[in-house]
Amino acid sequence: MGLIDSFGRRITYLRLSVTDRCNLRCRYCMPAGGVPKLRHGETLSYEDLLRVSREAVSLGIEKIRITGGEPLVRKELVDFAGRVAAIPGLRELVLTTNGLQLTETAAPLRRAGVKRLNISLDSLRPETFSYITRGGELQRVLDGIAAAEAAGFPPVKINVVVMRGVNDEELLDFAALTVDKPWTVRFIEYMPTLREEGWREHCVPGREILRRIGERFPLLPMVSAEMAGPARNFRISGAAGAIGIITPVSGHFCDQCNRIRVTAAGVARGCLFSGEGLDLKPLLAADDHDLLRRGLRSLIVGKPGRHHLENGDVGDGTVAMSRIGG
Repeated sequence: MGLIDSFGRRITYLRLSVTDRCNLRCRYCMPAGGVPKLRHGETLSYEDLLRVSREAVSLGIEKIRITGGEPLVRKELVDFAGRVAAIPGLRELVLTTNGLQLTETAAPLRRAGVKRLNISLDSLRPETFSYITRGGELQRVLDGIAAAEAAGFPPVKINVVVMRGVNDEELLDFAALTVDKPWTVRFIEYMPTLREEGWREHCVPGREILRRIGERFPLLPMVSAEMAGPARNFRISGAAGAIGIITPVSGHFCDQCNRIRVTAAGVARGCLFSGEGLDLKPLLAADDHDLLRRGLRSLIVGKPGRHHLENGDVGDGTVAMSRIGG
């Protein structure tokens, strides 16, 4: 059984936010003062998150990504990950993290059944990293990456949000990492998640990122894996790793979008930039498996065909990335 939306896209991927809390305050993710935290009881329990995951997999979801906020700040996350990994029919459980707590959790996560890690790392310079994250310590993330490798995880994927005038001078530094390291460094266009005026000034288009890297390194296109995300992948000739370009603004990939999201508060959304969502809490409270399945199916049917960021349409209000999970 599969999940097919009204545009013929097969939906196989669920991004599951387990918390709105984070131990960083990245400038592209939230305002300096943070965002109002969910009150106790507003965040879905692990049991409810597990129910959503089970029903989603029963309908055709094959891949689940645990996100936040920062998922590792939620207590007992490793045990929850193990329960999700054990769902019959789930092909892949992955997790996105800022890496600050990986030195302690990488090995337990691997044993729990998490297959792969994506790690956010927006600068290789301590001062710039601290500026972007409003106080984060770069070395802790680098130590976390080393812990993930020691735990036996496949080569990590490094997510870099490129911001003009902030970290775009490090494009070649990040690209050079892939020459000797088997990592995939994914460059992500800056998106207007905070709806701030002048956001386009920070956005470096994917074609410019590729041009600037290609002027220094010869790039070879790669074929994406079956369950890969929206990145277009390249490899520097002779390199151990790979480079990915994700262009949600300049070259949307909506026609290939295979994902839905569930926020930490239990709102299911078909698109990151859609103002509409389905509140799953009443369906979960009804304790009716069929009702929950029908709700998820209705979300798929109503999934938007595309966003319109390239036209300057960013909708109303702020996308709270710490609650939606990116």
